[in-house]
Amino acid sequence: MNGDQALALIRGLLQITLEITGPMFLASLIAGVFVGILQTATQINEASISYAAKVGALIMTLVLIGPLIASRAVGYARRSFESIADVGR
Repeated sequence: MNGDQALALIRGLLQITLEITGPMFLASLIAGVFVGILQTATQINEASISYAAKVGALIMTLVLIGPLIASRAVGYARRSFESIADVGR
């Protein structure tokens, strides 16, 4: 394995990390902003409401796109393990 192949693996790792965590971070961000605006408008300052909304958003995100996330992670792991065989050659 040369340097270009190693850099390609690292680039793939960073890309798949963003693809896996990006939707979850985005769902949490949207839920947090929405609840924050709602709490500001109603003047209810309870931290557990924001926490529950974020957890609910993450669960919904995982239910909706969990299979896609899992298939992307498995595909990357499979490609990584296959490239290990190339190192031995």
